[in-house]
Amino acid sequence: MNTKNKILVAGSAVLAMVLLTGFRGGSMGCGARDPERVKQMVTWKLDDRLEGLKATDAQKQSIHGLKDSLFEDGKRLFEEQKGARAELLDQWESPTPDARAVHALVDARLDAVRAFAHKVTDAALEAHRILTPEQRQQVTAEVREHLNAR
Repeated sequence: MNTKNKILVAGSAVLAMVLLTGFRGGSMGCGARDPERVKQMVTWKLDDRLEGLKATDAQKQSIHGLKDSLFEDGKRLFEEQKGARAELLDQWESPTPDARAVHALVDARLDAVRAFAHKVTDAALEAHRILTPEQRQQVTAEVREHLNAR
């Protein structure tokens, strides 16, 4: 995989993390955010990026389709994670936690996150195909600038 693809995949991984963690409150634990509001904020940010890239309507529609699909998958993953936390807490509170059940739950969660990461990667590769070489160069420059600012 060349450097541009790695950067695009890394950027998509960041998007995935935003989607996965964006449903929680801030660092003060202020409660759950409305998923639709989070989706709206992600959409606005993506619209700004696509405008900056001078994306065509067809490109915008395709990339928004990728975002919507990832968002729904991320939302589902987040909901499943809440259930897993409850199961782990039940095991913790048990006088004799079932080690096999706990390990199976951990494995299931890792498999779910791995599957989602592959979907994010596929979406990033699809976005790579959708964008022109010039647009990809612009994305690469923005990602490099963002990474170097940290």
